[in-house]
Amino acid sequence: MATTDLQPEPGPAIHVRGLEKSYGDLPVLRGVDLAVERGSIVALLGSNGAGKTTLVRILSTLLRADAGSARVDGFDVATQPYDVRESISLTGQFAAVDGVLSGRENLVLVARLRHLPAPGRVADELLARFGLADAARRRVATYSGGMRRRLDLAMSLIGDPPVVFLDEPTTGLDPQSRLEVWRAVRGLAEQGRTVLLTTQYLDEAKQLADRVAILHGGRVIAEGTPAELKRLLPPARVEYVEKQPTLEDVFLAVVGGESAEG
Repeated sequence: MATTDLQPEPGPAIHVRGLEKSYGDLPVLRGVDLAVERGSIVALLGSNGAGKTTLVRILSTLLRADAGSARVDGFDVATQPYDVRESISLTGQFAAVDGVLSGRENLVLVARLRHLPAPGRVADELLARFGLADAARRRVATYSGGMRRRLDLAMSLIGDPPVVFLDEPTTGLDPQSRLEVWRAVRGLAEQGRTVLLTTQYLDEAKQLADRVAILHGGRVIAEGTPAELKRLLPPARVEYVEKQPTLEDVFLAVVGGESAEG
């Protein structure tokens, strides 16, 4: 079905007001309010079962809300779903790539499905952008977890969507692969994309997000920059302690990777 000719309205890239969703008698979202400015990375932080994936599924038109409103790129998710889908990409918790095909073949396939001109050129540009050019003709089944995830991100950018949803993109990855994905996500923001990232990892939110929204009990209970959220706590008491390396520090030192702070 063809999309409408309506143009997106100015304002936040994502605008959510009073969003509610229940599964039977179990309320999951109890009136979520959230605004994501264009060109920013916002981390939606919450524990398992907090409703992060449910919110992303509503925003990406895969699920209907029970109440409230949501607009993505200026389009209403309930009444203009086709326009919303033209404006977004969605990367779920597990890489949606075909292991039988090569990395390049995966990208060319998606570009053809989107009816883009010169799908081979599109694939080659994305492979270079995500550091996969040397593995372009290898079967994806031979890729590491981080490489598969970067390929998944590259596939989601075909067609240049302005809004990107990343639902726990580093789930199941080792520390080195997680750092690779973090670099790729930062690259999205540098290209002007708006990114809504769901995560349950505090360090991931700290490293990637311009702003953090904490989802708990079906509502956003706090929102701000990482520095602003830290100021909600009492002043820190200064103590001098010997910092012991974590196992992650040891792993990255042994394999020669960057630290999370790098």
